[in-house]
Amino acid sequence: MTATTSHVFQARPSSARRWETGIAWLFRGATYLILLCGLMVFGKIFYEGSRTVFKTEAPFVNTAFFTEAPETLHVFNFDGKKMEMGDRAFRAFKEANPAAKAIRSESYVYSAGGIFPAIVGTVLLVLGSMAIALTLGVSAAIFLSEYATHGRVLTMIRLAILNLAGVPSIVYGLFGLGLFVIFLDWNVSLLAGWFTLALMVLPVVITASEESLKAVPQGFREGSLALGATKWQTIRTNVLPYAMPGILTSSILGIARVAGETAPIMFTAAYAMRDMLPWQGLGSWTEFPFQGVMALPYHIYVVSSKIPQNEYTERVQYGTAFVFLMIVALIALTSILLRNKLRNRYRW
Repeated sequence: MTATTSHVFQARPSSARRWETGIAWLFRGATYLILLCGLMVFGKIFYEGSRTVFKTEAPFVNTAFFTEAPETLHVFNFDGKKMEMGDRAFRAFKEANPAAKAIRSESYVYSAGGIFPAIVGTVLLVLGSMAIALTLGVSAAIFLSEYATHGRVLTMIRLAILNLAGVPSIVYGLFGLGLFVIFLDWNVSLLAGWFTLALMVLPVVITASEESLKAVPQGFREGSLALGATKWQTIRTNVLPYAMPGILTSSILGIARVAGETAPIMFTAAYAMRDMLPWQGLGSWTEFPFQGVMALPYHIYVVSSKIPQNEYTERVQYGTAFVFLMIVALIALTSILLRNKLRNRYRW
């Protein structure tokens, strides 16, 4: 056999192989196109948003954007200089300078100050709704996986859960408005927003948690029961700890959806403008859950669509979107790190 002779098992060119190679490149191109589109979107947000969040001089961070409430921006000329001031600073400037009292300025709403109340409201909505969703969702998953008897009723319940996962968020918002805001008279408040968002992500939490519980080997249960443990003791000590990484995965998916929803909180929890934080001006701490809040997704919606657009509102839009993505990423990263820690600890 000469060196140029092909091996008997060597792949030979054929029309079928060329078609297969072409299809593989088609799939590869579609994947790269999706990645490119995502990079373009996030790149635009990060580039424009960083110009609002960061500064070129010390302390290099726009602290006012993180610590102040939104306010109207006044743009005016004074002593031959173009000046930009928030509403409070503009009023103080006119009081301190008698010559400035006759100044006429161009005003742009939501274009000065910061987004601190919206940051606080978003974090409170995410933490509260996920606490409710995980409590109810994991409890329901434990029942469906460990206690419920397989049959037609259980099949219908699982089908209903899957159907609820496809319901549009606007429908959940209207449901929360009718039940929590109007019928239960909770008004536009954190409590109404918490339960509305929790109900919205319950199907995801239940489904992912149930699959995590089913993935735990049956021998763990049988060994515990054989040693005299009760059903609940077995679940609590031999099943839940090993299913926790998967349950935390469901929380990551839930956080990503809860944090980005606008319609449900617009009907149940969020105000377009609220200077006071939820814990300010309360007669007692029992009033805290019944306070409305600002929220980053609703703030982006208002600034982007409900007011005249200009260069000043654009920087607020991108700056808010940048901070919003960072907060969601931080909360999700915390869940991922906790999941990985539990996965390394409870390994079978």
